[in-house]
Formats: sequence, C-alpha cells, structure tokens
Amino acid sequence: MGTNNLLQSLNLSHPDKFFIGGKWIDPQSKESIEIVSPVSEEVIATVPAAGEADVDVAVEQARAAFDDGEWPHMAPKERAAFLGRLAEELRGRQDDLALAWTAQIGAPTGYTKALTSSLINFYDYYAGAAESFDWIEELPSSHEGQHGLLVREPVGVVAAIVPWNGPFFTMTIKVAPALVAGCSVIIKPSPETPLESQIFAECVEAAGLPPGVVNVLPADRDVSDYLVRQRGVDKVSFTGSTAAGRRVGAVCADRMARVTLELGGKSAALILEDYDVVEAARVLVPTSCRNSGQVCTNLTRYLVPAGKHDEFVAALQQEMRNIKVGDPDDEDTYMGPIATKRQFERIQEYVRIAEAEGARLVTGGRRPQGLERGYYFEPTLLVNVDNQSRVAQEEIFGPVVVVIPYRDLDDAIAMANASDYGLNGAVFTHDADKAYQIARSIRTGTVGQNGSKCDFTISFGGFKQSGLGREGGMEALNHFVELKTIILEKQPSGALI
Repeated sequence: MGTNNLLQSLNLSHPDKFFIGGKWIDPQSKESIEIVSPVSEEVIATVPAAGEADVDVAVEQARAAFDDGEWPHMAPKERAAFLGRLAEELRGRQDDLALAWTAQIGAPTGYTKALTSSLINFYDYYAGAAESFDWIEELPSSHEGQHGLLVREPVGVVAAIVPWNGPFFTMTIKVAPALVAGCSVIIKPSPETPLESQIFAECVEAAGLPPGVVNVLPADRDVSDYLVRQRGVDKVSFTGSTAAGRRVGAVCADRMARVTLELGGKSAALILEDYDVVEAARVLVPTSCRNSGQVCTNLTRYLVPAGKHDEFVAALQQEMRNIKVGDPDDEDTYMGPIATKRQFERIQEYVRIAEAEGARLVTGGRRPQGLERGYYFEPTLLVNVDNQSRVAQEEIFGPVVVVIPYRDLDDAIAMANASDYGLNGAVFTHDADKAYQIARSIRTGTVGQNGSKCDFTISFGGFKQSGLGREGGMEALNHFVELKTIILEKQPSGALI
C-alpha cells in the first residue's frame, strides 16, 4: 500500500488535523509521524504529531468541558445514551478500525476483525453500568439524627495513554468507563498506531458528544511526558512498559494526580501431574503466538513436572511448527510480523542472550524461510532455562516461551512467584479445588484454570511491577470517580442523581 493510500482506504475525513474541543483544528506543531508497515518495511502513511502547544490547547478544552460543561452534571443514564450512539457509530466503522490495526502492526485480519467487533460491545456494557453502579449510597451516620450520603463523582480530566500492540482495545477499556463516569478525556495514542484514535474521533463527532469531552492527540513519547505533567490533568490512565510506568507514576505522585498503570508481565502456566501435556501444548502455543506474542497477558513461562518435561517439549515443538506465519491479509495466517523493527531486533537479542546464558533453542529463534522482507519471526521455544535468568524474568514481548521443570507443587508455586511481575497466570489441572488453592497462592492479578482467561467484564490488573489499579468491569468505574461524604440534617427530597 503506497504512502497515504492507507488514509484513503480508512475513509478518514481529517487525517491532517487534530480533534480538540469538538472541532478539527490545524496542528500548531510542524512535526509528523511516519507509519511504517511491518510487512513491507515501507512508510504507508504520514500524520501530524502534536507538540506541547497542542497539548496545552487540548488540556484547556478538556478542562472547560469538565469545569463549565454539561457532561459531568448529566444523569448517568443521559451519558449512557451518548455511549449507545457512539457504539453504533463505531459499528459502522469496525472494518476501518480492524484495517488500521492490521496495517500498522501486522496483526492478522481474522484476529483484528473479531476482536474489534467484540470490543465495541464494551460501550454498550458501560452504558448499562450507568444504571447499576452505586453513584450515591445512603448510609447511617455516626452523628446522631443525621443523614449520610456517599457520593461518587467524576475524577475530572483524564489522560488516556494508549500503547501500540492493541490500540483500539486499550483505548476502549479506558475511555468507555471514563466517559460514563462523567470525565472528559484526552486520548494520546502511540506514535506507531495513531489511526484508530482518528477513526474514534470521527465517531465521537457523529454521535454528538459535547465539545471537549473527547480530544485526540497523536504524538511522540516526549509529548506524553509533557501531557502527564499538566496540572489540568486530574487522572492518568497509562498502559505500557514497566519502565515507562515508573516514570508516569512518579510524575503523578509528585503532584498527587490519580493514576492507573497497566504494565508488563512474565506470566507462568503451571501444568500439574493430572493434565495431559500434549493437550496443554495445544492450548498454550496458539495463545503465545496471538498478536505475534505482543500481548502483556501472554503465558510465557511454562512450569511442568520434571518427569513430563521431555514429552511436553516435544509437543510444544510440534504445535509451534503448525503455526502459519505470513501475510496478515491471508486467511490461513495465524501469526503476522512483529510490529516494529525495534521490537524485532529486541526479540532477536533476547534469544542470543538466552543461548549465552546456557539455554537451548529447540525451535524458532529466527526469520522464517521465504519471508525475507517484513519483521517476521518464528515461534520460539527455549529449554534448559534457569528461572532467575533474564529470559525467564524479563518481558520479551514476542513469540518466545521458556520451559522450566519443577520437583513438586511447592517448588512450582515458588518459581511462579519468583518474578517482579504479577499480571496473569494459569493452572492446568482437572481438579477445580486444587486449581483454586493454587490460584490463591500465586501473586498475580488473574489466574485461569486450563488456559489464559482474562475477563474484562470482571476486573483486570496486576500485582507488583505489573501495575496499579484495575481496568474492566465495575472496578474500572471506581478508578474514574472520587468519593465525597455528605452529612445532612435530614434526607433530601426528590431523586438523588
């Protein structure tokens, strides 16, 4: 696809402008973002990049929408009606959203179309949450004869900083609850994937949300730092690396801004004695290869009984060989390229480090034959890995997994917990009681029985350096509101909203 033909294919109405304050405005910055195809390694689109002056305007408009506008004062069901209209507009553009995802990072079209369609449902989900969430609770007061209220009010202006691996996905689980809570939002997409946010802005405009409630600023990482430091931003919701998350958290702490951090993972899958290792391999390999392994929740450390190690490794090797790597537009492709050259080289370096540390490369570890162009990388399996080695402790963010044998269950749990991360996990056993007991022993935000089973209708987030706070479900709404206690001499008349 030639330069900027992608923008025409996506039917973008204002690819050279920013959506700020309910209008499409010219950038004040002269900088631009070049979008490089991971398939062709060529520039396929160019869009403007925001500078600090653009951030100032966006914060001013979002601040005005919150401080002086109607949005935070609407009844939740009124905001829910806007979310319903937004969902309908997004459904009309879901093919464009999926195409943008595939074109920018190379995720297979079958994957992007299916997930995009399901993600739009979250706007309906949070519209429904407006009716069931406890916005106001009437509670007894310790002051005799007084009437207590616990009120949940919108936190204010939210900076939603979105990563490149699943841009519409991550945007959705931040923006949908923030909007229904009554916040105004500034969306800052990754410079690798700015296009979904442009499509989203067009849908916001078509749905008729009030000016300034949603603002979109494609920008590079230094501008993200400037945005996080703005005193007009009340809350930062960030998804990205743990290193970047530390910086965001420190800046927010310095000015007491609210913050949610969804960071990295190095999640373990524990295979117990009663579970067939061939079946475990059949479940695990496709999971490790989804989105080319560029998923923070991926299970990347496989802990297996020592007596079943060799059988498990052989089964994993066979399953990896069955993974079709290729053009993301081909229907039979399961795994497309790595998203960027930088990430491609990072994965190569980790394989080199693993072998230098004594690991054995069973399969993968290189570019597939016949795919000399594009950032393609084979599903990769490493064994003879020490649980304290870099390849077992650091997030690689690619289709690379390690197998580590354990002596007994206590040894397996200890190894699963011997990590700076705690985002996801799985226990492979047919015994639900044992799965529950082990899940309670693992220090991680989600544990699934017999697979990776994150559920964004319940709660999602991590322990330790995997982040702060939770996304998804009703828990997400709690992170976009402030609690206010009101003590009255008598119960107020009329409906409480």
